[in-house]
Amino acid sequence: MMASFMSYFGAGRKDPKQTARDAIVGLRQQLQMIEKKEEYLQRKIEEETKKARANAVSNKAVATAALKRKKVTEQELDRLAGSRLQLELQVNTLESANLNAETMAAMKKASDALKVIHGNTTMDKIDATMNAVNEQRELANEIAEALSNPIYSGVDVDEDELNAELEELQQEELNNRLSEADHVPVHLPPTSRVAEDSFAETRTPVAVEDDEEAQLKELQAALAM
Repeated sequence: MMASFMSYFGAGRKDPKQTARDAIVGLRQQLQMIEKKEEYLQRKIEEETKKARANAVSNKAVATAALKRKKVTEQELDRLAGSRLQLELQVNTLESANLNAETMAAMKKASDALKVIHGNTTMDKIDATMNAVNEQRELANEIAEALSNPIYSGVDVDEDELNAELEELQQEELNNRLSEADHVPVHLPPTSRVAEDSFAETRTPVAVEDDEEAQLKELQAALAM
């Protein structure tokens, strides 16, 4: 009465996992006993076979009795093989069932953990959050674009007029440099001055013009840089 009362409240219940483990252990122990029995019967069959072969000519009665015992032992070995196969199938079934139960328990724990992690999260809340993120990203892009634009972007500028003014300034700068180059004094030693005077006398107007043109090209190249 007391045992049934305790069992009603779960005191006498066993853990299903432990029950499965105990059953598997018991089946494996039985398999070991059958394997040992099979080894014994196999040795006995070999002994009866040797005895029958040794007496096959000299004593046919002994040889015949040995063969009969061999046949009986082989039949018993076959029955043990069938029993061993059934036990192995039961072990595999229990192991699979135990694995499935543990897998389901792990999946349930994972499901419970996901429920805790998600909490009150819903797809509507996720959509609202993503919309807010996208709005802020667009606002940030607009701010960055506004800050990167030049201050004078709204001023109406005539590009042709700017180019013409730039060319005019370049020409003035070129003229100034040519003028400064003509008035720069050159200090030469006496011997060099005599050589320069003799060289200047021999220079033709064409050579002088070529030098000026070369200087002009050099100044234009310098301004272009």
